[in-house]
Amino acid sequence: MRRPLPPSLRRTAALLAAALASFALAAGTAAADTPVPAEFGTDYHDPVTAAPPISTPHTKACSVTVAEAQFRDFTPYTGTYTPPTGCGTPGQWSKVVLRMDGNVKGRQYDRLGYLDIGGVQVFRTSTPEPSQDGINWSVQKDVTEYKKTLSSAQSVDMLIGNVVNDTYTGILDVKVTLTFYAPEHAPEHKNTTTTAPDQVIPLSDGDSVTTGASLTVPRNSERVLAEVYATGSGGGCEEFWYSATTPSASYSCQGGDDGPYREVQVSVDGKVAGIASPYPNVWTGGWSPYLWSVIPSPTAFDVRPLTFDLTPFAGLLNDGKAHTVDVKVLGVPAGQTGWSAPTNVLVWQDAHKSVVTGAVTSYRKADPAVDNTYTDGSLRHLVTSGKDHLKVSGYLNTSHGRVTTTVERTLTTAIDHQWTPDENTDDQTGTWTDHQLVTSNGHLSRTDRTYTLDGRATIDSANRLRVVMSVGDHARSGATRIDDTYHGDATFTLGVAREERHAVATTSERYRLRAPGTCYDHTLGTEQGVLTKDVRGC
Repeated sequence: MRRPLPPSLRRTAALLAAALASFALAAGTAAADTPVPAEFGTDYHDPVTAAPPISTPHTKACSVTVAEAQFRDFTPYTGTYTPPTGCGTPGQWSKVVLRMDGNVKGRQYDRLGYLDIGGVQVFRTSTPEPSQDGINWSVQKDVTEYKKTLSSAQSVDMLIGNVVNDTYTGILDVKVTLTFYAPEHAPEHKNTTTTAPDQVIPLSDGDSVTTGASLTVPRNSERVLAEVYATGSGGGCEEFWYSATTPSASYSCQGGDDGPYREVQVSVDGKVAGIASPYPNVWTGGWSPYLWSVIPSPTAFDVRPLTFDLTPFAGLLNDGKAHTVDVKVLGVPAGQTGWSAPTNVLVWQDAHKSVVTGAVTSYRKADPAVDNTYTDGSLRHLVTSGKDHLKVSGYLNTSHGRVTTTVERTLTTAIDHQWTPDENTDDQTGTWTDHQLVTSNGHLSRTDRTYTLDGRATIDSANRLRVVMSVGDHARSGATRIDDTYHGDATFTLGVAREERHAVATTSERYRLRAPGTCYDHTLGTEQGVLTKDVRGC
């Protein structure tokens, strides 16, 4: 017997066929007779993605506007959220869906943003770079796991930091709504692997990195997860952390002794309690903006948090005392900034016991094994490999008996980076794996994630930059498999005005989902900003 799928995969696998007729992020479809220009013009298709839409129940729906703002600087939007009253008892909704609609016109960089409700980060996003004539985009996220927070009035804090001046003219005009769906049926017996958490405890907000946070959980906690919205950003080398080199290598983005190896760790009272491979996010200005003019890199508009199962430590955390939680990104040189890691702790409580006792029974963790091999010459070459492993077990004396949970996680990194001394040729491939096995009283739940990146950039004698790039996001849990793959090829002239760049690009994305009773297969293609392919399989 297997435990239910992890929440992120379970929600995807539950897609309803009726919902597959629309995009989760879309602003129109391609006309069959739309001509393809020889190069990019002043306007192009609004952003779209091949990812599946969010399924919603056929129950009464109520919508609430959470934020509506124009971001032109680093002034956050602040407001107040009040839950709706017309769709059942607050907190008992069957689903809650967040939607952000935005528009921007002119010239602007990609920007990173967040939305906090009651101090809980519920959404993290980046923005598309606009055309001169302007674009509209939207993104949706299932935020049902935060319904405990949403069940009462809360403060709202949102920021998409922006700079507007004579050169960068794009003002980010956004609106965020929450749609609540009434319950489908009477509540059933609580199952902590399928229900939303009873508490969501924010450890940090905004763009901060969680260090030295104080955590006190309810004394009857029987499942504890941490989610970390870890992103390298800010336009510096940590935005392209996978390209960093060791100090001995001659390259424009140098890192520490570990080179491009990065790992996100969560520690409890100074002891590593969770490890994860960060996703190699590529924002819409990364490598070449024309790669992402219509189709963003996977997860760029809905940044997925890394999840850490801390349940083996629940017995320790249940002692009624405050504990210290730290989030660290390994591999970042000391004193170097560029990472954000706001963190929430999700807690499920024992409904029939006020105090749940327990302890950690076994713990195995060594330092990550990282190796960098650098070769100098007419073609410089850095090969990086890394591996880390954590295995921890703990038990809890719950109202339904003693429950022993073991979490085992293994990470690997493999990066091959080659460049010429002038960096006019700069090629690299990267593969990251993140395997987790959770055993709870003999019930197994395994999640395997693989991230891939293959980027090849050249600048020729005419100062034309060409980038050929592939990005992959793959996950498997039980019989559910997700494959999201992007390919792009873009060329433009550097150092000239936009209208003189003579930019061309072909891009595509294919998103495939296979699960019991579910089949989803969607492919998109573009040329010079025109959507030329929109094909659904299954």
